[in-house]
Amino acid sequence: MNPTLTYFARQGRMSDPEAQVSLFQSLPNSIAELVKLVQNVTIHVFWAERYGYQIPAERMSELQLRSIVRRLERTMQLDSQPLHLERPVDKKLIGNCRDHSLLLTAFLRHQGIPARARCGFATYFLPNHFEDHWVTEYWNHASARWVLVDAQLDTLQAETLKIGFDPLDVPRDQFIVGGQAWQWCRSGQQDPALFGIFDMNGLGFVRGNLVRDLAALNKMELLPWDCWGVILAESLDNPADLAALDQAAALTIGEMPDSDAARQLYQSDGRFRVDNSLLSFVDGQMLPVNLD
Repeated sequence: MNPTLTYFARQGRMSDPEAQVSLFQSLPNSIAELVKLVQNVTIHVFWAERYGYQIPAERMSELQLRSIVRRLERTMQLDSQPLHLERPVDKKLIGNCRDHSLLLTAFLRHQGIPARARCGFATYFLPNHFEDHWVTEYWNHASARWVLVDAQLDTLQAETLKIGFDPLDVPRDQFIVGGQAWQWCRSGQQDPALFGIFDMNGLGFVRGNLVRDLAALNKMELLPWDCWGVILAESLDNPADLAALDQAAALTIGEMPDSDAARQLYQSDGRFRVDNSLLSFVDGQMLPVNLD
């Protein structure tokens, strides 16, 4: 494999199962089976009621578990049986699109398959809207291309949303990475108000997903509400910041982003780099977080 593929075939700080690696023994080999395994372990917080489960308030804290090792520890607390055995809905870990995407990424990397989580916007949740979303991207050796996979979309969700494509091969006009969204909004091709979730939208929101996607391309896949560096800048008018964001967007778009240059930018520029301290927007408050 070339250096880029080798890099993404190895676990990162967030995806490494560490002491829980034994749970990854005897993983299935196919993407379809791995996605079903993700769905067997994780339930999306916004869809739980569709499966007949009312999430108790005390379990909402599971959404704040960043790393795969912490998520696996909690998974075992809920039900200590192997991951491949069918779990009742109330024994699945509460999560969101990022958590589905990161777990699939961890499974694939464990098998030596290059994979990365991507942060951006999906077109298939609401009409005429770009919804805040994460997917997994893996290197398909047979077709020599990066393939987008939405590990959240099970049969119920796909039928409810009337998905017209294979969630195991999401078309690139259906999931828009953060950098592409930034370029569209900066050029006037799209209205920034169409990008976001709930009542949160606009160019500042797009900026956040661009920066989170850049971090994810550096194997630092943080929570959708984690904030640091230029994400926290109050102004969107700073010429230097805009130039840096434009550069980050140019390096991260397309099926073959310039991974080496993206890593150099991320590591050298404190506006993008994730250090051990950041802020996280939880329950309407910005709370300090230490990643150590």
